[in-house]
Amino acid sequence: MRGVPFGPPQWAPGGLVSDLARPLPSDTPPVSRARTGGELPDARERRLRSDLLCVRLRPIVPLAGWAAHRCLSLRGTLCLKLPVPRGRLRGSVVCRDMGCTASSAVEGGGKPGVREQLAGVPQGQVSGPQTGRRKGLCFRLRKILLFVVGLYVAIPFLIKLCPGIQAKLIFLNFVRVPYFIDLKKPQDQGLNHTCNYYLQPEEDVTLGVWHTVPAVWWKNAQGKDQMWYEDALASSHPIILYLHGNAGTRGGDHRVELYKVLSSLGYHVVTFDYRGWGDSVGTPSERGMTYDALHVFDWIKARSGDNPVYIWGHSLGTGVATNLVRRLCERETPPDALILESPFTNIREEAKSHPFSVIYRYFPGFDWFFLDPITSSGIQFANDENVKHISCSLLILHAEDDPVVPFQLGRKLYNIAAPSRSFRDFKVQFIPFHSDLGYRHKYIYKSPELPRILREFLGKSEPGRQH
Repeated sequence: MRGVPFGPPQWAPGGLVSDLARPLPSDTPPVSRARTGGELPDARERRLRSDLLCVRLRPIVPLAGWAAHRCLSLRGTLCLKLPVPRGRLRGSVVCRDMGCTASSAVEGGGKPGVREQLAGVPQGQVSGPQTGRRKGLCFRLRKILLFVVGLYVAIPFLIKLCPGIQAKLIFLNFVRVPYFIDLKKPQDQGLNHTCNYYLQPEEDVTLGVWHTVPAVWWKNAQGKDQMWYEDALASSHPIILYLHGNAGTRGGDHRVELYKVLSSLGYHVVTFDYRGWGDSVGTPSERGMTYDALHVFDWIKARSGDNPVYIWGHSLGTGVATNLVRRLCERETPPDALILESPFTNIREEAKSHPFSVIYRYFPGFDWFFLDPITSSGIQFANDENVKHISCSLLILHAEDDPVVPFQLGRKLYNIAAPSRSFRDFKVQFIPFHSDLGYRHKYIYKSPELPRILREFLGKSEPGRQH
């Protein structure tokens, strides 16, 4: 008996096709009844020979010195021949679902075909396409699930063992957005009446500072040097020291837009990047950030004469602002007013309410794993405690749809500050912004009511006077 000639597989439009897909020679005998268990109709035999895939898997029974392999059938794709040594075994294996049919011949006499050798193998050892694919998919899904669960459990322990990770996540000073801007050139951000310079509060610490003069001076400000800008602080225009939140730099888009609004209202705006942010040099910490703000405030007061100086803090900057104002009040040099935009009560409550903590909020030992490392790193930003020691006017601005610092934390801070004895001789005001306005965490500057709010709370500035 001659088998089908053995030859290399060939590529076809539907995939790789072996000799089985070719027309059989006229002298090739049909598959025997003994090997198939019964007569196969011509159409079925052609389907078996051309439409199915035989994939090599692990050996299960020996065949002529080689091994027969578990076969996996996939219709209409690919059909491969079992590799056999030339001259010893010539044949093609045709596989179908849970069984095999073989046509083969061995030189020197016939040996049992694959069907006969697999006859004693339990049916479960010969897998069909759906079973094999399903097992492989389940195995991969289990691996992915185990990896995700392992990572989920490992992160709390990693943060507990390395508190510095939590500090990085709070400051986010490594996130510099927008990218590819030159902080030495505020003009590139549309601030053509702004000067960039650097202050040094401590050895090995340098702060990048922007000073934007009132918008009515933009023509006079063209081409002026740092000395002209410093002298401008002595004019009768009030000054706002702006303390930004975490992530980004003093050149952040929403921050630049706020500078423009305040400048158009007749205010000087002085802002800076804390140590470790933007182009400022140093390692961030709550103490260091507060000292940076104190240094810049003293630098302004040394040049502003009797001009009002207001402090505006946003988000994490509200924690720096209350730390600063508390120290100023303790040394009896308070600012003229404090403005808190999107404030929180303290960093522990803010971390617990932050969207990033949602997946761990109900994790056993959440406080021990996530909040205690913050405290052990010396980070508190205790606005709720600081406001009890502040003696100047306080304005709180908060959007109801703030997704980062929940609105209820700003309301809670106001409820703590309003009855405080330290504010009995000063205004304390809370201004909410309805969620329909869509101001969220950082777009309150868009409010058309903001100029009126500031004018009524701070008093009218004098935008018409020029330096």
